[in-house]
Amino acid sequence: MKLPWPALLFCALVCAATEADAQGDVSAFYRGKQLRMIVGSAVGGGYDLFARIVARHLVNHIPGSPHIIVQNLPAAGGVTMTNQLYSQGPKDGTVIGVPINGIPTAPLLQSGTQFDQTRLTWIGSTNREAYVAFVWHSVPVRSITELTSKEVVVGATTPGTTMVDFPQLVNDVLGFKFKIVRGYQGTPQINLAIERGEVQGMGGLGWASVKAQTPHWISERKIRVLAQYGFKRHAELKDVPTMLEFARTEADRQAMTMLFARTEFGRPYFLPPDVPMERVAALRRAFDATMIDPAFIADANRLQFDVDPLTGEQVQALVAELAATPREVVARVRAALEAAQ
Repeated sequence: MKLPWPALLFCALVCAATEADAQGDVSAFYRGKQLRMIVGSAVGGGYDLFARIVARHLVNHIPGSPHIIVQNLPAAGGVTMTNQLYSQGPKDGTVIGVPINGIPTAPLLQSGTQFDQTRLTWIGSTNREAYVAFVWHSVPVRSITELTSKEVVVGATTPGTTMVDFPQLVNDVLGFKFKIVRGYQGTPQINLAIERGEVQGMGGLGWASVKAQTPHWISERKIRVLAQYGFKRHAELKDVPTMLEFARTEADRQAMTMLFARTEFGRPYFLPPDVPMERVAALRRAFDATMIDPAFIADANRLQFDVDPLTGEQVQALVAELAATPREVVARVRAALEAAQ
């Protein structure tokens, strides 16, 4: 039955008024508030640097114009931070988590997780990102295939990070010989270790982080990129093979695809569960607006960060898809990662 136009007009006005009320409530809630953005990795690393420019511009798009402070809780590769926000919150939209991109699959692959990644409310990701394995220019290795017979010592932080998990998996699946030295606080400390000759490179670091933290390494040809971990070759690294190109079987490809899906998440942001939906919607749209804000893009360009965002809804769908990975694939990847612990 078709409604007469007065009824349709009435419904439209009610919907508009309801939406306006919700926006007004959100604006009133956030006005004068101090929000916290908690980064699950160390100060000075790529996640931290990017989060700080996101925070600087995100406030301009949140109704009520609150303030944001950035804090760091790098313990256990961001698992501690995520566990804490998941269970304790606050769950009112005043705290945003900035995890490493391994967090969406951590409950599948790591012990010590106390959260359901599908119940975290994802508000977006700043970019898909190429991850690379590289060595210092003086290391006598020219090709990734040489690592089937030559050992390369790479610096890393903790299990759960790409610096540990990516090289560990290709050691198992492809027979490479990355020797992973863990325990560094963050990438700035590993960068110093590389320059001092304590380690020979890194086995899995975001290309954006390399460009942001050590651009002179690229311009002065101080490093040699051996391989990348994305699903396809990055535009700036067209001559560098992907690890997936070396898969010998479909099972090998499935295992690497499951882990390397992190490159699609890039740098995600989340809220704890149970945040009121009108605030979730406001923060998701504020994140989207930030990603196309010329001032934000200018800051990202100055730090050599690529901006290739995903919406919160896109990240939420990807997390759900990964959570449904076949058990046998998860078991193989988990066994490979646990073998080094």
